[in-house]
Amino acid sequence: MKVAVLGAGAIGAYVGAALHRAGVEVHLIARGEHLAAIRREGVRVLSPRGDFVAHPHATDDPTHVGQVDHVFLGLKANSYAAAGPMIKPLLHEATSIIAAQNGIPWWYFHGLNSPYQGYRIESVDPDGAVTAALPLERAIGCVVYAATEIEAPGVIRHLEGTRFSIGEPSGQLSARCAAFSRAAVEGGLKCPVEADVRRDVWIKLMGNIAFNPISALARATMAGIARHQGTRELVMAMMRETVEVAGRVGCDPGVSIERRLRGAEKAGEHKTSTLQDLEKGKPLELDVLLAAVVELADLTGAEVPVLRAIHAVSDLLNENVAPTA
Repeated sequence: MKVAVLGAGAIGAYVGAALHRAGVEVHLIARGEHLAAIRREGVRVLSPRGDFVAHPHATDDPTHVGQVDHVFLGLKANSYAAAGPMIKPLLHEATSIIAAQNGIPWWYFHGLNSPYQGYRIESVDPDGAVTAALPLERAIGCVVYAATEIEAPGVIRHLEGTRFSIGEPSGQLSARCAAFSRAAVEGGLKCPVEADVRRDVWIKLMGNIAFNPISALARATMAGIARHQGTRELVMAMMRETVEVAGRVGCDPGVSIERRLRGAEKAGEHKTSTLQDLEKGKPLELDVLLAAVVELADLTGAEVPVLRAIHAVSDLLNENVAPTA
């Protein structure tokens, strides 16, 4: 098996190192000091499950990699539309694209037996630009239940969680998913192949849709948001509205709001990726988290006043953070 990791940051490098440890031919596509450190010393993973070092090939040029069986996307979703030129050299006729993203994916209504089958979510896939870069038939869903960070160039700190749930948009238990799952498990990860990966999408989103924007607006950790009575109630209201939208597009997350809140609270004094991006002056990954669910509420007639309010103020915040074109 040959795998390219496009966007070999904290999650991408961690997955690539694990796959390499399982004997997979792995190519990390990275840049800057992180790339230079990986080339010199490999990927060093520091984990409560045991430290290890992996030495996969690393480059900033996909043409040096050639065609692969799987492209694992470690990019933020707001980078997908521009990823086409980087991905094209990696593709053969059967290459899959495994997108490890938060929020609603561009493939959400692809292959879904639903009144909305084929609907393109504009806030996620504006003018079809993401679909053009990442063809729907190549997509494999991936929901990440792991926390990692780049401690130093080439050094990945694994904080918690090893689960990467994957699944076909069609619900088929495919050979390509099974093969990737086996390799990931051999490398020390949990990688269940789900017949309904959309359920995992919504379970993860129940937390992200609330904690991520609130953390940026309040400059607060997840535990801090959960401790404060006002923001705790706000999180619960946002989760309720999210579950309502999920139900209207045919998905029951099957997890109570109280349980999902407790699970998020256990992350402790953890800064969400959105808050980390804000502190670094990077654009915030909010379209797939908030705008997409508001768009689905409009599509289905759901009332989501709290989500709309948080979306409005966080969108304004993002306008003041994102660099001008």
